[in-house]
Amino acid sequence: MAAAKMRRKRVGARALRLVGASERCQGRSRFPAKHAGQTDITQMGQNAKGALFALLSFSLFASHDVIVKLLGADYAPFQIVFFSVLLSFPIVSLMLIRDTTPGHLRPIHPWWTALRTVAAVITGLCAFYAFSVLPLAQTYAILFAQPLVITVLAIPILGEHVRLRRWLAVLVGLAGVMVVLRPGATELTLGHAAALVAACTGALASVVVRKIGHEERSVVLLLYPMMANFVLMACALPFVYRPMPIEHLGGVGVMAVLALCGSLVLIRAYKAGEAVIVAPMQYSQLLWATFYGAAVFGEWPDGMTFAGALLIIGSGVYIVLREGRSRASENTPVLRTRTRLETGTSLRIGPLLRSMRRREKTLQK
Repeated sequence: MAAAKMRRKRVGARALRLVGASERCQGRSRFPAKHAGQTDITQMGQNAKGALFALLSFSLFASHDVIVKLLGADYAPFQIVFFSVLLSFPIVSLMLIRDTTPGHLRPIHPWWTALRTVAAVITGLCAFYAFSVLPLAQTYAILFAQPLVITVLAIPILGEHVRLRRWLAVLVGLAGVMVVLRPGATELTLGHAAALVAACTGALASVVVRKIGHEERSVVLLLYPMMANFVLMACALPFVYRPMPIEHLGGVGVMAVLALCGSLVLIRAYKAGEAVIVAPMQYSQLLWATFYGAAVFGEWPDGMTFAGALLIIGSGVYIVLREGRSRASENTPVLRTRTRLETGTSLRIGPLLRSMRRREKTLQK
């Protein structure tokens, strides 16, 4: 009998504990809903802030490209790239001094690093040349094909599985490129070819970074393309050099400042908002290209250029949104590109963003 009483007491105590736990869970369940709503509102505000910072950043980048076009009327792209890299070296030197990551400057993956370096050098030359000879809006429309090429290259290089919807988006975007180029209806020039090559090699450089970036030091990925640009452009400079007056040298300096400020503001955008919100803001550059083209160069893009650009932009935004879904992409190669072409003439967004986030986590501890 005593044993039976003890057993009943234990069962009763266990039942009371379960009821108490249930009540506590119910009590807690009311508050997460409230906090979840507050979190959603906060995230919306952060995303809006990120989008605004991104719009500001890409307006600075568009202004940078306007100066490239202005200087390109008088100077070869070799000379513009050379002085752009030269004026960026002080900033890179500061990064080298502040980088305390243990290691050396020899790449862990030399062949991949070499491939990325070559791709970045070609991208810079071709993009600068395209901006110099083509209308701004048309150049941007072609360069916006980069996410499409990234999606395709990610299959063999990263092992990405691209399903039917993203393939259809790629095909729609490529159709948009054909609408912009209109082969047979308009004369295709070396500038059009340069813009297409820049989109392809820029995509290749971005995908290679996605493959080796988690093992290579950020300084290695930054320094090698800049050094290659400096050496190769210096070798070509005697054949194309034209003396630059002080105001044109000042223009190159303004380019360096705009690239730096644009990068820093874009980092702020990615810190504030989600990548899937920030990344599509790059397409606002087409609006700036239309404005600057009309105001500065007397360029008025035709309806076919806008129609093709809308197809390219629509497919690019769709790919970004699909990658934003966790199950749609294993590697998110387009989201991780941080939206700027890899030219080897300015800072890279990704390493600086990761460095700042690590520093913030360290300070929080």
